[in-house]
Amino acid sequence: MKRILLAIVALAVIAAGAWFFLLRSSGIPVYAVTVAATHPHDPTAFTEGLFFHDGALYEGTGEIGSSYVRKVDPASGKVLQQVELPAPYFGEGIIAFGDKLYQVTWQDKTGFTYNLKDFSLGDTFSYTGEGWGMTQNGKNIILSDGTPVLRFLDPKTMQPVSTLKVTANGCPVEKLNELEWVDGEIWANIWQTNLIARIDPASGHVNSFLDISALGPRNRDVDDVPNGIAYDSATKRIFVAGKRWPQLYEIKQGAAMNNNEEATKLTRCAG
Repeated sequence: MKRILLAIVALAVIAAGAWFFLLRSSGIPVYAVTVAATHPHDPTAFTEGLFFHDGALYEGTGEIGSSYVRKVDPASGKVLQQVELPAPYFGEGIIAFGDKLYQVTWQDKTGFTYNLKDFSLGDTFSYTGEGWGMTQNGKNIILSDGTPVLRFLDPKTMQPVSTLKVTANGCPVEKLNELEWVDGEIWANIWQTNLIARIDPASGHVNSFLDISALGPRNRDVDDVPNGIAYDSATKRIFVAGKRWPQLYEIKQGAAMNNNEEATKLTRCAG
C-alpha cells in the first residue's frame, strides 16, 4: 500500500510539473506581421532611435563617428534635416517632448536636447547606467537601458520619477531596446531577437509578442538586428526598421504563431 501511495504522489508531482511547464511556455501569444508598405531606408544607418512627428520620421543612429539625428521623408527616405553627434559619443534613443528633441548616448551617461524645429543644440543632461531607447506617454519620457527595468523621467529635469520592471510569464525581460508608445502600450525591440514586446505600462507584463523575423535582409551581419519602431497615431501606421536595413516597413499584426523559439526562451526565464 505504501508503494502505491508513493507512486500516486510521484505521478501527481510529475503531472503538476508538466502542467506548470505548459502554462509557462504557452501563456503569452505571439503574432506574425504582415507588410502594408515598404519605403527606402539608408543602408548605412545604424538605427538606434525612431519616432514619427508631424508627417516626418526622426531617426537617431549609433556608432562613434557616424552618430546623428535626422528628419526623414518616410515615403522617399530623403533626409530633410540632420545634425551630427561628434566623437566620442555613441548615439542611442531619441524622442520628442514639447518643442525639444532628446537624445541619449550608450555608455557616456550624457544626453542632449535639440530644438525640434531647427536642431540647434540645447542643454545636456546626465543619467546613471547606459542609454538605449526612449519614448514618451505625454507625461514622462521613458528610457530603456538594456535591463528589464524602464525608467520614467521628468522631462524638465530628466530625473527618474518611477520605474517599471518588465516581465513575461513572471520572467524578467532583458535587453529592452528601442521603445514606442502605441495606443496605451509600450512596444519594445528586444536586442538580438526578432521580437517586439507589447508591454502593459501599469503592470509591466508583456501582453503579446510580434515576430518580425520575415523582415530585413536575409544575409545580414550579426549586429544588423531589428531596431526602431515609430507610430503615426493619426493614421494608425506602424513603422519598423533595423540597423543598416535598406528598407523601412509599415506593418500590421498578422496571424497567431505556435512554437516560437525566441518567445519560449524568454517566457521560461532562459534568456
